[in-house]
Amino acid sequence: MWENKIDINQIVEIRAKTTAFFGVGAIKKMADVAKNLSSRGIKKVIVMTGKSSHIKTGAWAVTKQALEANAIEYLLYSEVTPNPTVEQVDEAAARAKSFGAQAVIAIGGGSPIDAAKSVAILISYPEKNASELYELKFAPDTAVPLVAINLTHGTGTEVDRFAVVSIPAKEYKPAIAYDCIYPLYAIDDPALMTKLPAEQTLYVSVDAINHVVEASTTIVTNPFAILLAKETIRLVAKYLPVAVKEPENLTARYYLLYASLIAGTSFDNGLLHFTHALEHPLSAVKPELAHGLGLSMLLPAVVKEIYPASGEVLAEIFEPILPGFKGTADEADKAFAGIRNWLDGIGVTSSLKDEGFDEYMVDRLVDLAFETPSLDGLLAIAPVKATREAVRNIYTNSL
Repeated sequence: MWENKIDINQIVEIRAKTTAFFGVGAIKKMADVAKNLSSRGIKKVIVMTGKSSHIKTGAWAVTKQALEANAIEYLLYSEVTPNPTVEQVDEAAARAKSFGAQAVIAIGGGSPIDAAKSVAILISYPEKNASELYELKFAPDTAVPLVAINLTHGTGTEVDRFAVVSIPAKEYKPAIAYDCIYPLYAIDDPALMTKLPAEQTLYVSVDAINHVVEASTTIVTNPFAILLAKETIRLVAKYLPVAVKEPENLTARYYLLYASLIAGTSFDNGLLHFTHALEHPLSAVKPELAHGLGLSMLLPAVVKEIYPASGEVLAEIFEPILPGFKGTADEADKAFAGIRNWLDGIGVTSSLKDEGFDEYMVDRLVDLAFETPSLDGLLAIAPVKATREAVRNIYTNSL
């Protein structure tokens, strides 16, 4: 296989809108990134992280040294939680503005990076707040420069224009998408991900699969999104079991990280529909729910719902997991069972009921899917009409 001929220690540049430094040891490129920030006249930055992964991975030590070597002052905000909230974003933005931050550096997975994107906007719009941003009360066209140091192989947010932040008071978890929040630089270093727990390794990788399943089947998809979808699923199917069994295996982490990156690029081009639109209410109602787990529980039912309209694409991209499928409408139930069996086989066995949801909550979840700002845009581009009945079917079949 050609994958074995790739030198995973060679740092390459992958360009979309963001320049991503990709490969084992890519964190060392922070020296060049900090130098570039300094050359732009940036003297102060806010660094957005979670509580500890930035330290445990060693990413912060390298970043701190790079900033200090280039005389860039920093303010560390290490209070971002999974499923970050507008309150956290507002607090960080207030601190950033008081400090005089001219750029934002994120160290972490999707939560710190998405929160950092939000802060980058609010620094440029000091009169606005995060609730106004996520309730779509204004549309930003500028943000301060952002650098994303990625610590998980699932979201793809380090190379795309999307961000998600929750509004707990309304049980909303909206998404935004603006060109101004493409990171200037991203660091994708698989060596930073070898300490990911097995459970998180599974969830983030299934997140990448969901990105491409949706991106390749929206009504606005394109051949590029579908091409990336095929490769994403092939790589995840091949290397996810290896990474779970051998968490320090850098080759497995390298290809899962690459799969995540191209999946992010896929949905940056093809966009998303049912699975993300329906997961956001789940983790808005239960913030402790891992985003990737929520997506995993919905995926089989979403595939079943859209298979009659998108069977040919789904059969092709899922070939490594569902070999021999032809894409005909009568395979929908078989596809549902096949994906469920694959998830069980890799260790993702939960259903919505296992995570505390029941049939009495379905109506509320359906309401949130249609009421939450931005989710209507995802539902509008699903390959089958996103009626309340269709949404209810997906939730019910995921119980």
